[in-house]
Amino acid sequence: MYDGYLTDVPGIRVGHFEDRDAMTGASVIIFDHGAVGGVDVRGSAPGTRETDLFDEKKMMDRINAIVLAGGSAYGLDAAGGVMKYLEENNMGFDTGVCKVPIVASAVIFDLGLGDFCVRPDFQMGYKAARLATKDENRQGNVGAGCGASVGKILGNDHAMKAGLGSASVSHGDLIVSAMVVVNAMGDVYDLEGNEIAGVYDYEKSEFLDTVEIMKNGFKKDLAGKNTTIGVLATNAKLSKAQANKLAELGHNAYARQIVPVHTNFDGDTIFALGTNEVQADVNLVGLLAVEAMEKAIVNAIKSAQSYKNFKAAADL
Repeated sequence: MYDGYLTDVPGIRVGHFEDRDAMTGASVIIFDHGAVGGVDVRGSAPGTRETDLFDEKKMMDRINAIVLAGGSAYGLDAAGGVMKYLEENNMGFDTGVCKVPIVASAVIFDLGLGDFCVRPDFQMGYKAARLATKDENRQGNVGAGCGASVGKILGNDHAMKAGLGSASVSHGDLIVSAMVVVNAMGDVYDLEGNEIAGVYDYEKSEFLDTVEIMKNGFKKDLAGKNTTIGVLATNAKLSKAQANKLAELGHNAYARQIVPVHTNFDGDTIFALGTNEVQADVNLVGLLAVEAMEKAIVNAIKSAQSYKNFKAAADL
C-alpha cells in the first residue's frame, strides 16, 4: 500500500466512526480555516447534500467540512451532527446572528451488508467530528468504508469487500491528497492493470468480468446500490472554478481503476478543496490529484477486511 493520508494537507482533520455490527459508518473531513471547494457528480444515482454551493455563480466560497457516509440517503443525516459540533466550536459562516457551518456530504449504499435498520445519523456524525484529528491515518473498514463492497452485478454472492483508502502526492511545497470510499458495481484494478477486486467466482476461485457479464445480459436490480465517493484536498490556492475543474479531473482516476464506472447504477461523486497556502498551476495540481486518487482507490481495496461471505483482496 502507498504512504500518505488526507491529513498530510495542513489545516485538515479527519474523523471516523462506524458500527461494525451494522457495517456502516461516517467519515468527516474538517477544514479548520475553511477551504474553497468544487464538486463533480458523474454517476446517475448520487446521494448528496449542499452540492449547489460549489457552483461558481453561488455566493458561498468557503466550506467547513465534508461528510462521507454509508446508509444511502438516510446517511445524509450525519451532516447535521457535524454541523452541531462545528457550531459548538465557533466554526461556520457568520450571519451576524450566529455562525452557520457549511457542510457538504455524499453517501454510499451499504444497506445490504449488515443491519439495514442502522444508518449513519446525527449522533454518528457528531461522534466522527469529535474524533477528528490531524493524526488520523486508518484505512479499510473504517468510517464510511465500513460497509463498502464491489463487483455486485451478480448480487452479493459474487461480490467482494472494499473500504476507504487515502494517499498523498507532493511536489516541492505542493501537497495533493485523496480519500475515497470504493463501493462500485465494476471491477477494480491496481496501477499495473491487474484486477484486485470485483465479481468473484468463489467456487472456482477466479475473477469474472463485469463488462462481459453486461454484454451477455443480467437481471439483478442494481439501481442506486453502488457509488464511489471521494475527496481531493490540496494546499494549493484555488478559485471555485479551478476547484470544480480539479474535481472533474479526479474522475480520470475512477475511470482508470474501476471498470465500468459512472453507470446508471452508480452515484460517483468527487469533492475538491483547496486550503489556499501555495501558489501552483492548476494543471499540475490536477495531474497530482489523479495520481493520488488512483493510489487511494488501490489502498481502499488492499486495506479492506473480509466480512462474512464478502472476501477482501487480502484473502485472495
